[in-house]
This record gives sequence, C-alpha cells and structure tokens, in this order.
Amino acid sequence: MSTIKVDTYLTRGGASEIAIDKLKGASSAGSMTIVGEGGSTTTNLQQGLNKVWANLNGSSFGLRDSFNVASATDNSTGDHTITIANDMGNGEYSVTTNAGDKNLSSLGHVGINGASAPAAGSIRLGTTATDGSNFDHTYVMIQIAGDLA
Repeated sequence: MSTIKVDTYLTRGGASEIAIDKLKGASSAGSMTIVGEGGSTTTNLQQGLNKVWANLNGSSFGLRDSFNVASATDNSTGDHTITIANDMGNGEYSVTTNAGDKNLSSLGHVGINGASAPAAGSIRLGTTATDGSNFDHTYVMIQIAGDLA
C-alpha cells in the first residue's frame, strides 16, 4: 500500500476539484472532521448528515422520493410506517416531520405514532387533521438524523 502526504494540493487547471469515490478518516474509518462555515470550529461529517428522508403521499399512498428507505406501509388512515434500509444504531435518533396538503385547506399534525416507539429499523408516523382525527395528508415529510448501525 502506498501513502501520499501533502501540505497543499493544487490542480494544474486551477480548479479545486478532486474526483474520488470514497473518503474515510485517517485515524478512524468511521469518523471525519471538517472545518465549519466560520473557519474556526470543526464538525463531525457523519453526525451532520440526514441518514433518512422521505416525501410520502399519504392520501393516495406511495413514496414520491426518499433516501435510505426500504419501504413505506399504509397501516390505516393517518397511520404509516417507514422502514429504514440501512438501520439506525438504536431507537434514540432525532426525527423531524411535517404534513399538509397542496391547497393548505387541511393542515394537521404529524408525529411519532403513540402505538410504537422509534425502533432501529423503522418508525411509525401518525397524521391528524386540525380536529385531532386521523387524516391522510397529501404531503407527509420525514427526516431522521442519528447514528447508523
């Protein structure tokens, strides 16, 4: 194996672009630190990324688009399960959700369904209308940040 160590990398054409398929930390393969926007602090690259996101059509049911989602299940009105393709390390991840409709006539609430706690492999979402009744919104969005298994 060869090792290349440099202080500064300059391209011939002046563009600051490197084409590469995989990056990993030098001291720890699962950890990489990058300089933050202000230039004086650093952040862990893996910790700062969404690990799962989905844009779900709750009314005619189906995923519009997603990342790291194996499947979505329509359990009943206003009750959906998102199955994570590459599982989270545990059930202690952070979830951000939103639900509504295109014409904003039926805004409601989406949250973690009280029927089940978050799990490493999936999360169950409950969506309601403003009156609190279960409701299938046209737009159900979810983002998950946390540690992958």
